[in-house]
Parts: sequence; structure tokens; C-alpha cells
Amino acid sequence: MTIPRFDVTTIGEGQLRYSVPLGAHLERATRLDVNVTGTEANVTSLLARLGWRCGWVSALPSNPFGRRVANEYAQSGLDLSALVWSENGRLAIYYVEFGTPPQGTQVYYDRKGTCFVNMTRDDIDWEYLLDTRLLHISGLSVPLSPSINAILAEAVDRAKAAGILISFDMNYRSRIWTTDEAAEAIAPFLGAVDLLFFARGDAERMYGFSGAPEDIVRQLGDLTAASAIVTSLGSEGIIAWDRQSMRIESAKNIQVIDRIGAGDAMVAGVLHGWLQGDLFKGLRYGVLTAALCLTHYGDAVYVTRAELEDLLDRPDADIVR
Repeated sequence: MTIPRFDVTTIGEGQLRYSVPLGAHLERATRLDVNVTGTEANVTSLLARLGWRCGWVSALPSNPFGRRVANEYAQSGLDLSALVWSENGRLAIYYVEFGTPPQGTQVYYDRKGTCFVNMTRDDIDWEYLLDTRLLHISGLSVPLSPSINAILAEAVDRAKAAGILISFDMNYRSRIWTTDEAAEAIAPFLGAVDLLFFARGDAERMYGFSGAPEDIVRQLGDLTAASAIVTSLGSEGIIAWDRQSMRIESAKNIQVIDRIGAGDAMVAGVLHGWLQGDLFKGLRYGVLTAALCLTHYGDAVYVTRAELEDLLDRPDADIVR
């Protein structure tokens, strides 16, 4: 039996995140902090740091901004050999204004006409993408352009035909599309995926689901053929159902510094366990990697496999700052 080149591959957009310090406002900003981000690359770069073989398909502009993104992810060990470099395109950006009650954090996107959204199926190295144990995709990318939607749909079809497992993280964003648009567009994906990540808040907004966490997961189960469903419960933790049993893992007791990126970190943690053949241990990793992300600025989590294991087994591991 041929061993795949990768454990996980993904398709997604690289971005730069510009943020103002806590308490400052974008309209009066005198400086901006810069961080590299990208939902799918956040997941696979953390998995690469944890020792998994991961590849990322994307497009970046051939300028200092694109190189900043590539250099950041290359340092994690993420394979970038299938990147498409564009001489004329631009990079996606989003801006963050951190808020505390009574105001919340605000995110503003600037991602029209980027290199990534202009990709076509001919830009994809399909052999590279499908030489993997698991294909991971995100609902965040589905609405970015018709061509990206078509690429993701074809990737899922090709993966299913090749017997490759597929994970899908909903990642609904209200500033990108409506709940009705999202529910209609992702329906074909839900019928094809093997491992589904779907936040409780997204399930409530998109489908009107309600009830206890177990009820939410079972209602999601009626929408998908996935053999495993993982639902983030926000500050309460994570619940997973493998169609036979359910497990809830409580969130860590931490001081939150920056919420953005915690969902990606959680997904990577769960996949770290799942790739080892233990979905429920993945929940333990998931709440820990989410906590690590929440306790520092930026979307990325910088941790090795040995460090993660050490934190997992510490009696005081719920304080990870």
C-alpha cells in the first residue's frame, strides 16, 4: 500500500491581519500590529508544528506582503510547493478593533479581487492536493468567488472518488454572507464530509437549532453523512459525537487576550488526536490549543508536540499563559 505524501492538505486564502491595540479605534489609529493568518493554513501550520506532514494550496502575490505570509507558514513546516505566485494580484487583509463589554471586537474584511479568489481549477495541483490521508476545507472559503466554490466542490468530488477522508469546518461569517446563503451553499459539502466541525452559535443562527449541546449535535447529524461531528460550545468547551457515543470536554479556565483564531486552533487540536486514531483525546488537545491561542495576540499557536503533551498532563494546565 502506497503511503500518502501528506497527512493533511488544504485549500485556503492567506491574509495579513492589521489590528489596533486594545482600547484604540481604527478610525484614529496611529499604528497597526501585523499578523499572518488564514483559516485553513492556521489549522495545517499548527498540525505541521505538531509533527504532521501538511500541504497548503493557495495563491499569493509576488511582493513583500505575499512573501511575509509564505515565510511565516514555511517556518512552521507547512509545505508550500503548490503555491501559485501572482505578479499582478493582491493579498487579502482584515482589520481588527478589539473591544470589551459593552462593545465587542469588530472585524473588517478587505478581500475583493485577491490572487486567491481569482484562482481557477487549472491553477490547482490536483496530484499534490490529493496525495493525502485527509483533505481539510472551510466554509469560510466557499462564498469568496464562484471559481473557489467550484474548486472546493471538485476537490471534494475527487477526494471521495479516491477514498480520501474529508473534514469540513463551517466557519460562518456574517460579514461575508447571509445564513440562508450559507445553508444552501454548504448543503452539498455536508453530504460528502467524514468529519464535521460546526460551532453551536452557527448551528443556532443558520438552522434555528436549540437545546442542550447533545441536542444540537444530533440535529446537525441529521444534516450530514459525517461519521463524526465536533461542535464548539464557546466558553463551555467542545462536544463530539461519533454516531455511537458523545463526549464533552470543558474549556480551560483562562484569561482571554485575543479571541481570533481560537476556532482554528481547536480544529487543529482535535485533528491532532483524530490523526492518532483517538477523536475523544482530540477534544482534550482541542480545548488546550484553543486556550493557547486565546491567551496571546495573533491567530497562530506556537507549540511543539512535546510541549503540548507536557501541558496536557499538568495538573495546572488550565492556566496556559
